Amino acid sequence: MENLVVHGTYFTSQNANKVESHENYLICIDQSGTINRTVAPSDKEYSKLLESARKQERLIYLKPNQYILPGFIDLHVHAPQWPQAGLALDLPLADWLNHYTFPLEAKFSDLDYAHRVYRDFVHELLSQGTTTALMFGTIHNNANLELAQQSIAQGLRAFVGQVVMDNPEQTPDYYRNQSTTTALQDTEKFIQSIFDLRRQTTSTIMPVITPRFVPSCTDEALSGLGQLARQYDLPVQSHLSESNWEHGYAIKRFGIHDTSVMERFHLLTKRSVMAHGTQLTDSDLELLRQRGTSIAHCPISNIYFGNGVLPVKKLLIHGNQVGLGSDISGGYSPSLYHNIRQAVKSSQMLTDGVDSSKPTEKRGVRGSRITMATAFYLATVGGAKALRLKTGEIAPGYQADFQIVNGHRSLMKLSRMDVFQRLMYQTEQQDIHSVYVAGKEVYRRE
Repeated sequence: MENLVVHGTYFTSQNANKVESHENYLICIDQSGTINRTVAPSDKEYSKLLESARKQERLIYLKPNQYILPGFIDLHVHAPQWPQAGLALDLPLADWLNHYTFPLEAKFSDLDYAHRVYRDFVHELLSQGTTTALMFGTIHNNANLELAQQSIAQGLRAFVGQVVMDNPEQTPDYYRNQSTTTALQDTEKFIQSIFDLRRQTTSTIMPVITPRFVPSCTDEALSGLGQLARQYDLPVQSHLSESNWEHGYAIKRFGIHDTSVMERFHLLTKRSVMAHGTQLTDSDLELLRQRGTSIAHCPISNIYFGNGVLPVKKLLIHGNQVGLGSDISGGYSPSLYHNIRQAVKSSQMLTDGVDSSKPTEKRGVRGSRITMATAFYLATVGGAKALRLKTGEIAPGYQADFQIVNGHRSLMKLSRMDVFQRLMYQTEQQDIHSVYVAGKEVYRRE
């Protein structure tokens, strides 16, 4: 028997270019938090099932202006950077890291501070419709465990990484692993602690191998992290060709692109998610396809630090796996709605070009524009595929991770696809009525 039945109109991706809409359906969720079936109004069981759920108080009945969307999946988040979101984005990346970000992350040696920030941040993610997040922590074991515990307590489906940064040439002495040996030992200790938490709480929390990026890690650290990823069969997260500076650094140090550096140290796997990639070449993309490594597109952050626009449409056409990330705090907003919109806008800028002094035919990269359906796919199905999760869709057999959203009043007749477009362009935090993870309510707007 269903544990919960939700009545309403929902939207879900059919593929990277098309969204399905189903009006006044019943979404039936079982005891495990999995969608058991969806029932159309034309189904002969519909009325009986609806009435039974109502009598047994297992029914959520949406209002006419409310809609169901899959929960969003944020593939790139720096959780400790939440206090500085929206600050100093006019600085070059290296300056921003050294003058703002590293001093802030160093504060997480204070567990009380970590508790205060992470409790607020996890709540913020859920209130924005994000049900799953792949997160960087800091170099501090206890603070990272606090992030994991807050995620479990509040119901966020979380992947948490113990950051490694041991290279004295590119990291400040006040915020650096004491040694490569310490960095690797702390990472393994964190992995074991998260596994203990999973057993104690029956949660889905997952540890993630996390070299911050090539500049911050020694060869020995990268090698050791690759070995840990294989040993424990864990996801890997890092940055890849985020900017001219980062891309150039790898070439200067290794004589190869940082994609090849990650490959050298066995950090490109089917469970790896590499953020940004604005400077990736065709050979880099081919290597990522061969390894099954996903790319986290962070469109807001890339405006400030990426020195380019990720050609999402090209990547999808050629078979690269792509999802969406907020990159708090390189991106100023944790809302994936904002990032969905920016993904579309950035693709249009890539198509048209930005230098009007050049002839139209030489200004942009034709055929680069993505649709809102594609951006929505990145934030849902794309993220789920990257993390090997059975979620991101409203469909039988998938985890019941979803959000109930209030639509805006309309002064004209709208088709269901018009409604979808308006939801994507106009939904803000205050429009998100409630959020569910595995069929359990984890957020409700007061």
